[in-house]
Amino acid sequence: MLLSRGARALGSSALSGALALSGDALVGGEWVRGSARFDVVDPGNGAVVASVADLDADDCTRAVEAAQTALGPWRRTLAKERGDVLRRMYELHMEHLDELTEILCMESGKATADARGEIIYGASFLEWFAEEARRMYGDTVPEAVPGRKILTYREPVGVCGLIVPWNFPNAMLTRKIGPALAAGCSVVCKPAQDTPLSTLAIAKIGELAGVPPGVLNVVTSTNSSGIGGVLTSDPRVRKISFTGSTKIGKMLMRQCADTVKRVSLELGGNAPFIVFDDADLDVALEQFMTAKWRSNAQACVAANFIYVQSGVYDKFSSMVVDRVSKMKVGHYTEPGVDFGPVINKSQLDMMHEFVEDAREKDAKILLGGKQMDRPGTFFEPTVVGDVTDAMRLGREEVFGPIAPLIKFDTEEEVLERANATEAGLAAYFFTENAKRTWRMSQGLESGMVGVNTGLVSTTVAPFGGVKQSSLGREGSKYGLDDYTNLKYIAMQIE
Repeated sequence: MLLSRGARALGSSALSGALALSGDALVGGEWVRGSARFDVVDPGNGAVVASVADLDADDCTRAVEAAQTALGPWRRTLAKERGDVLRRMYELHMEHLDELTEILCMESGKATADARGEIIYGASFLEWFAEEARRMYGDTVPEAVPGRKILTYREPVGVCGLIVPWNFPNAMLTRKIGPALAAGCSVVCKPAQDTPLSTLAIAKIGELAGVPPGVLNVVTSTNSSGIGGVLTSDPRVRKISFTGSTKIGKMLMRQCADTVKRVSLELGGNAPFIVFDDADLDVALEQFMTAKWRSNAQACVAANFIYVQSGVYDKFSSMVVDRVSKMKVGHYTEPGVDFGPVINKSQLDMMHEFVEDAREKDAKILLGGKQMDRPGTFFEPTVVGDVTDAMRLGREEVFGPIAPLIKFDTEEEVLERANATEAGLAAYFFTENAKRTWRMSQGLESGMVGVNTGLVSTTVAPFGGVKQSSLGREGSKYGLDDYTNLKYIAMQIE
């Protein structure tokens, strides 16, 4: 990987391969240096790994113009041709798996296995929508008037603004680019300031795969509000897809109202993880490790409130502490690392605040509870017992390496407590009782429910929530819907 002048190159010789990144943005098929730059920092050691173009609102407007110009020819290409381009993007994704993994590790701090898993997951959306491009079907409808034929078909919604978060910078972008390009839309992508390199690498892959100039644009910037303001106010942008905080999602939705854009949102999670006293505790423990700790415990579907029924609370608590204590925490370049740093100092400070609030309200710090004494933004994997609803850990989304254990007595109680949140993205529960399985699956106010599993994210299933967690669905056969308009044609033939 060729980083910009003055930046520190990290890692193996794989980074001098085809994905040579300058840190420049991509607008209308041209790599743009910009009048200003900003640094990308490895959260695992604080080192600067790249200098990236810091574009402004005018640059974003030019990206929208380029996307609008490219839209017409792109939408008129055959579905198979669009699918072929996405298929080449998938193949290049897998061909450069090692490079993409190291890029992701450098900017996010993820452990190598964790980052590699995200790259493979991200590639799966390119593969899936390469196939779905040819399945954007319409319908014929029985006529309501003699001699009239009624047809429906789907056409691309238009230019799309795609705003992606720092916690899954590869997979969240491919999950949006896949259906957008398959449907015939052009896109302007805004990556998070902390993790722009994965987006730039995907843009490079798109270029190598034959995505026409202007169809895929990337605007890197520290001025998120300015770029967001352009994307939400420009009438040529017909859809915004955003993954991030609930607060910002609501703001973007309000800003889109004046031009009545299509809006897709994937916001906060607050996922309950419920262990009943008849659960297989070994299974629950392993699935807890998956549901809580992947992506350095910074995932919207991460287990947030760990509810454990009173009959097994002490035993499961001990199992959790023992298992979490064995995770190896460190920089991704160290051998055998399971877990890395939080993304930045702001997240680190938030972890301190959560622990201190719990401590002041008589929770038990069973493991960890403080910043690690080493370079980077490392916070110890932490387990807190006897958490109550009076504590922030019992009410708020942690989005970091703190596992709050909450005791409950009855099914009715835990269902009420689990649903007492504005979020409703994912939920997990563990039981061997078949009747309870149906009751809980139906009773939990979540868009996705894991029963005896802590992993619900997959390309073939619709990803999204209810209440204030989501608008729309990503992935699966439903993923094209939000990138298309359904057109109805009434044709009088007699």
